[in-house]
Amino acid sequence: MKKLYLIIVLFLTAFSSIKAQGTIIDSIFSGGIYRNYRIYIPIAYSDDTPAPLLFNLHGYTSDAFGQSLYANFNNIADTAGFITVIPNGTIDVYGNRYWNCFVAPGTGVNDVAFLSDLIDSLNLAYNIDLNRVYSTGMSNGGFMSHALACELSNRIAAIASVTGSIDEDRIAYCDPMHTTPVMQIHGTADATVPYDGDFGFMPVDSVVAYWVNQNNCFGEPAFTAVPNIVTTDLCTAEHYVYSSCNNDINIELFKIIGGGHTWPGTALTFLGVTNLDINACREIWRFLSQYRLDELTGVETNPLIKNDINVYPNPFTENTFINSANALISSWTLYDHQGKLVAADYSVTNNLITISGKNLLAGMYCLIVNNTAALQLVKLD
Repeated sequence: MKKLYLIIVLFLTAFSSIKAQGTIIDSIFSGGIYRNYRIYIPIAYSDDTPAPLLFNLHGYTSDAFGQSLYANFNNIADTAGFITVIPNGTIDVYGNRYWNCFVAPGTGVNDVAFLSDLIDSLNLAYNIDLNRVYSTGMSNGGFMSHALACELSNRIAAIASVTGSIDEDRIAYCDPMHTTPVMQIHGTADATVPYDGDFGFMPVDSVVAYWVNQNNCFGEPAFTAVPNIVTTDLCTAEHYVYSSCNNDINIELFKIIGGGHTWPGTALTFLGVTNLDINACREIWRFLSQYRLDELTGVETNPLIKNDINVYPNPFTENTFINSANALISSWTLYDHQGKLVAADYSVTNNLITISGKNLLAGMYCLIVNNTAALQLVKLD
Protein backbone atom coordinates (compact mmCIF):
# COMPACT_ATOMS: atom_id res chain seq x y z
CA MET A 1 0.00 0.00 0.00
CA LYS A 2 1.47 3.32 -1.06
CA LYS A 3 1.18 6.38 1.14
CA LEU A 4 1.50 10.03 0.15
CA TYR A 5 2.95 12.53 2.60
CA LEU A 6 3.71 16.22 2.64
CA ILE A 7 7.25 15.83 3.91
CA ILE A 8 9.37 18.64 2.53
CA VAL A 9 12.48 18.38 4.72
CA LEU A 10 12.82 14.62 4.28
CA PHE A 11 12.58 15.11 0.52
CA LEU A 12 15.73 17.18 0.46
CA THR A 13 17.65 14.48 2.30
CA ALA A 14 16.20 11.46 0.55
CA PHE A 15 16.98 12.70 -2.92
CA SER A 16 20.51 13.87 -2.25
CA SER A 17 23.10 12.05 -4.35
CA ILE A 18 26.85 11.84 -4.19
CA LYS A 19 28.15 15.39 -4.64
CA ALA A 20 31.50 14.64 -6.21
CA GLN A 21 33.16 17.64 -7.79
CA GLY A 22 34.01 17.46 -11.46
CA THR A 23 32.15 16.33 -14.58
CA ILE A 24 29.28 13.85 -14.34
CA ILE A 25 27.40 12.35 -17.31
CA ASP A 26 23.76 11.49 -16.66
CA SER A 27 20.30 11.44 -18.23
CA ILE A 28 16.64 12.02 -17.45
CA PHE A 29 13.44 10.74 -19.04
CA SER A 30 11.58 13.66 -20.61
CA GLY A 31 9.04 13.90 -23.40
CA GLY A 32 8.92 10.13 -23.76
CA ILE A 33 12.66 9.69 -24.37
CA TYR A 34 15.89 9.65 -22.39
CA ARG A 35 17.86 12.89 -22.67
CA ASN A 36 21.50 12.98 -21.60
CA TYR A 37 23.68 15.79 -20.32
CA ARG A 38 27.05 16.67 -18.80
CA ILE A 39 27.14 18.52 -15.51
CA TYR A 40 30.13 20.19 -13.89
CA ILE A 41 30.11 20.45 -10.09
CA PRO A 42 32.59 23.14 -8.99
CA ILE A 43 35.15 22.76 -6.24
CA ALA A 44 33.31 25.42 -4.24
CA TYR A 45 29.99 23.52 -4.24
CA SER A 46 28.46 22.68 -0.87
CA ASP A 47 25.09 21.17 0.01
CA ASP A 48 24.73 23.91 2.59
CA THR A 49 24.76 26.75 0.06
CA PRO A 50 22.34 27.14 -2.87
CA ALA A 51 24.34 27.16 -6.11
CA PRO A 52 23.45 29.07 -9.28
CA LEU A 53 22.80 26.93 -12.36
CA LEU A 54 24.04 27.79 -15.85
CA PHE A 55 22.81 26.06 -19.01
CA ASN A 56 25.57 25.98 -21.66
CA LEU A 57 23.87 24.92 -24.91
CA HIS A 58 25.76 23.56 -27.92
CA GLY A 59 25.33 24.64 -31.52
CA TYR A 60 23.85 22.74 -34.46
CA THR A 61 25.89 19.62 -35.38
CA SER A 62 27.84 19.91 -32.11
CA ASP A 63 27.14 18.15 -28.82
CA ALA A 64 27.62 18.48 -25.07
CA PHE A 65 31.22 17.27 -25.14
CA GLY A 66 32.16 19.65 -27.94
CA GLN A 67 30.54 22.56 -26.15
CA SER A 68 32.39 21.71 -22.94
CA LEU A 69 35.66 22.19 -24.82
CA TYR A 70 34.64 25.17 -26.90
CA ALA A 71 32.97 27.22 -24.15
CA ASN A 72 34.68 26.05 -20.99
CA PHE A 73 33.27 27.65 -17.82
CA ASN A 74 34.92 25.22 -15.37
CA ASN A 75 37.61 27.52 -13.97
CA ILE A 76 35.12 30.34 -13.53
CA ALA A 77 32.62 27.96 -11.92
CA ASP A 78 35.27 26.72 -9.46
CA THR A 79 35.80 30.27 -8.27
CA ALA A 80 32.22 31.55 -8.42
CA GLY A 81 30.56 28.34 -7.21
CA PHE A 82 27.96 27.82 -9.93
CA ILE A 83 26.94 24.50 -11.50
CA THR A 84 27.19 24.20 -15.27
CA VAL A 85 24.97 21.79 -17.16
CA ILE A 86 25.56 21.03 -20.85
CA PRO A 87 22.66 19.01 -22.23
CA ASN A 88 22.45 17.30 -25.60
CA GLY A 89 19.87 18.26 -28.17
CA THR A 90 18.07 15.54 -30.09
CA ILE A 91 19.11 14.27 -33.53
CA ASP A 92 17.38 15.61 -36.64
CA VAL A 93 16.65 13.85 -39.94
CA TYR A 94 20.18 14.65 -41.14
CA GLY A 95 21.80 12.95 -38.16
CA ASN A 96 22.82 16.20 -36.44
CA ARG A 97 22.12 17.28 -32.90
CA TYR A 98 20.00 20.39 -32.62
CA TRP A 99 17.65 22.46 -30.46
CA ASN A 100 14.08 22.67 -31.69
CA CYS A 101 13.53 26.44 -31.57
CA PHE A 102 12.83 27.35 -35.20
CA VAL A 103 9.21 26.20 -35.45
CA ALA A 104 6.07 27.06 -33.52
CA PRO A 105 6.07 25.75 -29.92
CA GLY A 106 4.30 22.42 -29.72
CA THR A 107 5.75 21.21 -33.03
CA GLY A 108 8.22 18.35 -32.71
CA VAL A 109 10.52 17.87 -29.72
CA ASN A 110 9.65 20.15 -26.79
CA ASP A 111 13.09 21.31 -25.69
CA VAL A 112 11.65 24.04 -23.47
CA ALA A 113 9.84 21.36 -21.44
CA PHE A 114 12.97 19.19 -21.40
CA LEU A 115 15.13 21.96 -19.98
CA SER A 116 12.44 22.73 -17.40
CA ASP A 117 12.38 19.03 -16.45
CA LEU A 118 16.17 19.11 -16.20
CA ILE A 119 16.00 21.99 -13.72
CA ASP A 120 13.59 19.93 -11.62
CA SER A 121 15.75 16.82 -11.80
CA LEU A 122 18.97 18.66 -10.87
CA ASN A 123 17.16 20.37 -8.02
CA LEU A 124 16.40 16.92 -6.61
CA ALA A 125 20.08 15.99 -6.45
CA TYR A 126 21.73 19.35 -5.70
CA ASN A 127 21.03 22.48 -3.72
CA ILE A 128 20.11 24.73 -6.66
CA ASP A 129 19.36 28.43 -6.22
CA LEU A 130 16.18 28.56 -8.30
CA ASN A 131 16.40 32.35 -8.37
CA ARG A 132 19.71 32.13 -10.23
CA VAL A 133 19.14 29.85 -13.23
CA TYR A 134 20.66 31.21 -16.45
CA SER A 135 21.20 30.10 -20.03
CA THR A 136 23.86 30.73 -22.62
CA GLY A 137 24.73 28.98 -25.83
CA MET A 138 26.53 28.96 -29.14
CA SER A 139 24.66 29.44 -32.43
CA ASN A 140 21.62 27.10 -32.24
CA GLY A 141 22.23 27.11 -28.47
CA GLY A 142 22.05 30.91 -28.57
CA PHE A 143 18.72 30.67 -30.41
CA MET A 144 17.52 28.23 -27.74
CA SER A 145 18.61 30.60 -24.97
CA HIS A 146 16.44 33.31 -26.50
CA ALA A 147 13.57 30.79 -26.64
CA LEU A 148 14.01 30.10 -22.93
CA ALA A 149 13.93 33.83 -22.18
CA CYS A 150 10.68 34.02 -24.15
CA GLU A 151 8.96 30.81 -23.09
CA LEU A 152 10.48 29.72 -19.75
CA SER A 153 10.93 33.09 -18.10
CA ASN A 154 9.24 31.83 -14.93
CA ARG A 155 12.43 29.80 -14.35
CA ILE A 156 15.20 31.60 -16.29
CA ALA A 157 16.53 34.84 -14.81
CA ALA A 158 18.77 36.03 -17.68
CA ILE A 159 20.40 34.77 -20.87
CA ALA A 160 23.40 35.34 -23.13
CA SER A 161 23.55 34.35 -26.79
CA VAL A 162 26.79 33.86 -28.72
CA THR A 163 26.35 33.87 -32.53
CA GLY A 164 22.64 33.08 -32.09
CA SER A 165 19.54 35.05 -33.01
CA ILE A 166 15.75 34.61 -32.98
CA ASP A 167 13.82 32.96 -35.77
CA GLU A 168 11.31 35.37 -37.32
CA ASP A 169 8.53 32.78 -36.97
CA ARG A 170 9.36 32.11 -33.30
CA ILE A 171 9.33 35.75 -32.14
CA ALA A 172 5.52 35.76 -32.33
CA TYR A 173 5.49 33.34 -29.37
CA CYS A 174 7.82 35.39 -27.21
CA ASP A 175 6.00 36.35 -24.01
CA PRO A 176 8.46 36.90 -21.14
CA MET A 177 6.89 37.22 -17.70
CA HIS A 178 9.49 39.64 -16.32
CA THR A 179 12.09 42.15 -17.37
CA THR A 180 14.75 40.06 -19.06
CA PRO A 181 18.48 40.83 -18.99
CA VAL A 182 20.04 39.78 -22.30
CA MET A 183 23.60 39.78 -23.61
CA GLN A 184 24.30 39.26 -27.31
CA ILE A 185 27.78 38.48 -28.69
CA HIS A 186 28.05 38.36 -32.47
CA GLY A 187 30.58 38.79 -35.26
CA THR A 188 29.88 41.05 -38.22
CA ALA A 189 31.52 38.51 -40.59
CA ASP A 190 29.48 35.57 -39.32
CA ALA A 191 28.59 33.58 -42.45
CA THR A 192 26.46 30.98 -40.63
CA VAL A 193 24.12 33.30 -38.73
CA PRO A 194 24.69 36.59 -40.57
CA TYR A 195 24.80 39.73 -38.45
CA ASP A 196 22.32 41.40 -40.81
CA GLY A 197 19.95 38.42 -40.81
CA ASP A 198 19.12 35.74 -43.38
CA PHE A 199 17.27 32.45 -43.78
CA GLY A 200 14.45 33.74 -41.56
CA PHE A 201 16.86 34.78 -38.78
CA MET A 202 16.34 38.23 -37.29
CA PRO A 203 19.22 40.70 -37.75
CA VAL A 204 21.26 40.99 -34.58
CA ASP A 205 20.48 44.70 -34.21
CA SER A 206 16.77 43.81 -34.43
CA VAL A 207 17.18 41.17 -31.72
CA VAL A 208 18.84 43.70 -29.44
CA ALA A 209 16.16 46.29 -30.30
CA TYR A 210 13.45 43.76 -29.43
CA TRP A 211 14.82 43.25 -25.92
CA VAL A 212 15.51 46.97 -25.51
CA ASN A 213 11.86 47.69 -26.32
CA GLN A 214 10.57 44.74 -24.29
CA ASN A 215 12.35 46.05 -21.21
CA ASN A 216 11.43 49.71 -21.80
CA CYS A 217 15.03 50.85 -22.09
CA PHE A 218 15.45 54.42 -23.28
CA GLY A 219 18.28 56.58 -24.49
CA GLU A 220 21.38 55.70 -26.43
CA PRO A 221 23.62 52.86 -25.24
CA ALA A 222 26.95 53.53 -23.60
CA PHE A 223 29.65 52.69 -26.13
CA THR A 224 33.14 51.37 -25.43
CA ALA A 225 35.74 50.37 -27.98
CA VAL A 226 37.33 47.29 -26.42
CA PRO A 227 41.13 47.69 -26.35
CA ASN A 228 42.70 45.76 -29.23
CA ILE A 229 45.03 43.76 -27.01
CA VAL A 230 45.59 40.90 -29.46
CA THR A 231 46.34 42.45 -32.83
CA THR A 232 46.83 39.12 -34.60
CA ASP A 233 43.23 37.87 -34.20
CA LEU A 234 42.06 39.82 -37.30
CA CYS A 235 39.11 41.44 -35.52
CA THR A 236 38.17 44.01 -32.88
CA ALA A 237 35.32 44.35 -30.39
CA GLU A 238 32.78 47.04 -29.55
CA HIS A 239 30.69 47.03 -26.39
CA TYR A 240 27.21 48.60 -26.17
CA VAL A 241 25.30 48.80 -22.87
CA TYR A 242 21.65 49.86 -22.52
CA SER A 243 21.31 50.65 -18.83
CA SER A 244 18.13 52.74 -18.53
CA CYS A 245 15.73 49.79 -18.42
CA ASN A 246 13.00 48.49 -16.13
CA ASN A 247 14.22 47.02 -12.83
CA ASP A 248 17.67 48.53 -13.45
CA ILE A 249 18.66 45.70 -15.77
CA ASN A 250 21.05 46.01 -18.69
CA ILE A 251 20.90 44.85 -22.30
CA GLU A 252 24.44 44.35 -23.64
CA LEU A 253 25.92 43.78 -27.09
CA PHE A 254 29.47 42.79 -27.92
CA LYS A 255 29.81 43.50 -31.64
CA ILE A 256 32.86 41.70 -32.99
CA ILE A 257 34.04 43.69 -36.01
CA GLY A 258 35.30 41.19 -38.58
CA GLY A 259 34.58 38.25 -36.26
CA GLY A 260 33.27 34.95 -37.58
CA HIS A 261 30.90 32.29 -36.24
CA THR A 262 33.07 31.76 -33.17
CA TRP A 263 33.21 31.98 -29.37
CA PRO A 264 35.47 34.88 -28.26
CA GLY A 265 38.30 33.80 -25.98
CA THR A 266 38.08 30.09 -26.81
CA ALA A 267 41.23 28.04 -27.10
CA LEU A 268 39.86 26.51 -30.31
CA THR A 269 40.70 29.47 -32.52
CA PHE A 270 41.20 27.32 -35.62
CA LEU A 271 37.40 27.23 -36.11
CA GLY A 272 37.32 30.71 -37.61
CA VAL A 273 38.20 34.36 -36.97
CA THR A 274 38.01 34.49 -33.17
CA ASN A 275 38.23 37.59 -31.04
CA LEU A 276 40.77 37.29 -28.24
CA ASP A 277 40.34 40.79 -26.80
CA ILE A 278 37.45 39.54 -24.66
CA ASN A 279 36.73 36.22 -23.02
CA ALA A 280 33.08 35.39 -23.66
CA CYS A 281 32.82 33.03 -20.69
CA ARG A 282 34.04 35.67 -18.25
CA GLU A 283 31.86 38.39 -19.77
CA ILE A 284 28.80 36.15 -19.76
CA TRP A 285 29.17 35.20 -16.10
CA ARG A 286 29.92 38.80 -15.13
CA PHE A 287 26.66 39.80 -16.82
CA LEU A 288 24.35 36.94 -15.77
CA SER A 289 25.46 36.73 -12.15
CA GLN A 290 24.03 40.19 -11.37
CA TYR A 291 20.43 39.02 -11.65
CA ARG A 292 17.96 37.09 -9.50
CA LEU A 293 14.56 35.88 -10.61
CA ASP A 294 12.77 37.05 -7.46
CA GLU A 295 14.14 40.56 -7.90
CA LEU A 296 13.01 40.62 -11.54
CA THR A 297 9.52 39.29 -10.83
CA GLY A 298 8.93 40.76 -7.39
CA VAL A 299 7.86 37.27 -6.27
CA GLU A 300 10.00 35.19 -3.96
CA THR A 301 10.89 31.78 -5.38
CA ASN A 302 10.65 29.48 -2.39
CA PRO A 303 10.38 25.72 -2.94
CA LEU A 304 9.59 25.02 0.72
CA ILE A 305 6.19 26.68 1.12
CA LYS A 306 3.97 24.21 2.97
CA ASN A 307 0.25 23.66 3.61
CA ASP A 308 -0.82 24.53 0.08
CA ILE A 309 -1.33 21.03 -1.29
CA ASN A 310 -4.29 18.79 -0.50
CA VAL A 311 -3.75 15.02 -0.82
CA TYR A 312 -6.56 12.45 -0.63
CA PRO A 313 -7.23 9.70 0.14
CA ASN A 314 -4.23 8.95 2.30
CA PRO A 315 -3.23 6.14 2.25
CA PHE A 316 -4.47 4.99 -1.16
CA THR A 317 -4.46 1.69 -3.00
CA GLU A 318 -5.15 2.62 -6.62
CA ASN A 319 -5.46 6.37 -7.19
CA THR A 320 -4.60 9.48 -5.27
CA PHE A 321 -5.91 12.97 -5.89
CA ILE A 322 -4.06 16.24 -5.31
CA ASN A 323 -5.25 19.81 -5.54
CA SER A 324 -4.31 23.24 -4.27
CA ALA A 325 -6.69 25.42 -2.31
CA ASN A 326 -4.72 28.64 -2.72
CA ALA A 327 -3.14 28.60 -6.18
CA LEU A 328 -3.66 27.38 -9.72
CA ILE A 329 -1.83 24.16 -10.52
CA SER A 330 -0.30 24.45 -13.97
CA SER A 331 1.76 21.24 -14.20
CA TRP A 332 3.25 18.33 -12.31
CA THR A 333 6.15 15.93 -12.69
CA LEU A 334 6.80 12.62 -10.92
CA TYR A 335 10.33 11.30 -10.33
CA ASP A 336 11.69 8.02 -9.02
CA HIS A 337 14.30 7.68 -6.28
CA GLN A 338 17.13 8.21 -8.80
CA GLY A 339 15.69 11.50 -9.99
CA LYS A 340 14.44 10.02 -13.28
CA LEU A 341 11.24 11.51 -14.68
CA VAL A 342 8.54 8.83 -14.84
CA ALA A 343 5.38 10.86 -15.51
CA ALA A 344 4.32 14.43 -16.20
CA ASP A 345 1.34 16.57 -17.11
CA TYR A 346 1.77 20.11 -18.44
CA SER A 347 -1.94 20.89 -18.94
CA VAL A 348 -3.73 20.20 -15.66
CA THR A 349 -7.50 20.66 -15.88
CA ASN A 350 -9.85 21.73 -13.10
CA ASN A 351 -6.91 22.23 -10.71
CA LEU A 352 -6.85 18.50 -9.93
CA ILE A 353 -4.08 15.91 -10.24
CA THR A 354 -4.93 12.22 -10.43
CA ILE A 355 -2.08 9.74 -10.08
CA SER A 356 -2.52 6.02 -10.65
CA GLY A 357 -0.37 3.69 -8.62
CA LYS A 358 -1.10 0.66 -10.82
CA ASN A 359 2.11 0.80 -12.86
CA LEU A 360 4.43 2.16 -10.19
CA LEU A 361 6.93 -0.20 -8.65
CA ALA A 362 7.26 -0.27 -4.90
CA GLY A 363 9.65 2.38 -3.67
CA MET A 364 10.03 6.09 -3.15
CA TYR A 365 8.84 8.74 -5.60
CA CYS A 366 8.83 12.51 -5.62
CA LEU A 367 5.98 14.60 -6.99
CA ILE A 368 6.80 18.20 -7.90
CA VAL A 369 3.80 20.46 -8.34
CA ASN A 370 4.43 23.71 -10.19
CA ASN A 371 1.66 26.15 -9.41
CA THR A 372 1.45 29.88 -9.83
CA ALA A 373 2.40 30.56 -6.23
CA ALA A 374 5.39 28.33 -5.64
CA LEU A 375 7.12 25.09 -6.41
CA GLN A 376 5.51 22.52 -4.10
CA LEU A 377 7.36 19.32 -3.21
CA VAL A 378 5.44 16.21 -2.20
CA LYS A 379 6.90 12.83 -1.29
CA LEU A 380 5.22 9.65 -2.52
CA ASP A 381 6.30 6.53 -0.62
